[in-house]
Amino acid sequence: MSDDTAPPESGADARPWVSLFSGGKDSSWALHRALEAGSPVERLVTVHPEGDSYMYHVPATELAALAAESIGIELLDVRPGDVGAAGAVDSTAQGDAELAPLERALAALNEVWADRGGVGGVTAGAVESEYQTSRIRAMCERLGADLFAPLWREDPRELADAMLAAGFDVRIIQVAAAGLDESWLGRRLDRAALADLEALNEEYGVHLLGEGGEFETLVVDAPHMDRRIELEADPVWEGTRGRLRIEDAWLA
Repeated sequence: MSDDTAPPESGADARPWVSLFSGGKDSSWALHRALEAGSPVERLVTVHPEGDSYMYHVPATELAALAAESIGIELLDVRPGDVGAAGAVDSTAQGDAELAPLERALAALNEVWADRGGVGGVTAGAVESEYQTSRIRAMCERLGADLFAPLWREDPRELADAMLAAGFDVRIIQVAAAGLDESWLGRRLDRAALADLEALNEEYGVHLLGEGGEFETLVVDAPHMDRRIELEADPVWEGTRGRLRIEDAWLA
């Protein structure tokens, strides 16, 4: 197994890689870094959680298919319902249950790519969650694959600045934290928004990258995308939290 933050192997003899992908900023940045390093990413893998999830990005995962089309890499959809994850009674059990269909899908890819050595590695966008990263790392060990987690334990502001400098167009599509009101829905994550988030971090403890689920994002354009995603959406506010209801989406 390689260092989680070391660039993936590349070259003619490299085994094929997969990238865990939701369409949000963190998984998109991890994919971008892997592609920059020449990693042979041949599948994007999107898990579509049923309801709230301890393991995965939840909102608007159906838009990952549009993003994958723009990126030009085949998408593999994974549904947690495939193994009956519902019914887990605590976070540990739920996390393990949610991981099971992902591991099963990657094990199937191991078979498909058996003549090429199986899955060479997995790219993930985890920033600070030991809960998520420990499970993904253990899964990779069981599959005989490396893990590339380039955001892991990096400074949140430096990560955000790097995304913006690279040309990422990130939109906030869900909020659920004190200080984040309806005006944040659909807002672009730019330097002004980062300054506001830093102030909210001081006042309320909001994580600059929304790592605790304070907000969720969608990348509508980035250097590794051929066409940007256009949205038609309406804000939906429910007491102390809200989301963008996507009415339509297409590639420009």
